[in-house]
Amino acid sequence: MAKTKSVDTEQTFESALTELETIVKKLENGDIELEAAIEQFQLGIELAGVCHQKLDAAEKRMTKIVSENGELFDFEIEE
Repeated sequence: MAKTKSVDTEQTFESALTELETIVKKLENGDIELEAAIEQFQLGIELAGVCHQKLDAAEKRMTKIVSENGELFDFEIEE
């Protein structure tokens, strides 16, 4: 079994999202062997985590910026 590629946790949100979208397209296409599909799925889960962390950090930063300017705004993320 091939070694699974590691995710660069320092990459930008946009970069991680683009890579994740590429993986989704590969998996949706279905022309991938089982082991490779599992590895791609695992990589996708890790990339989704990076995206989530980046969005969470951005939300916290925006909340801090707004609250420092005298207005407290509670951002709610719709699922």
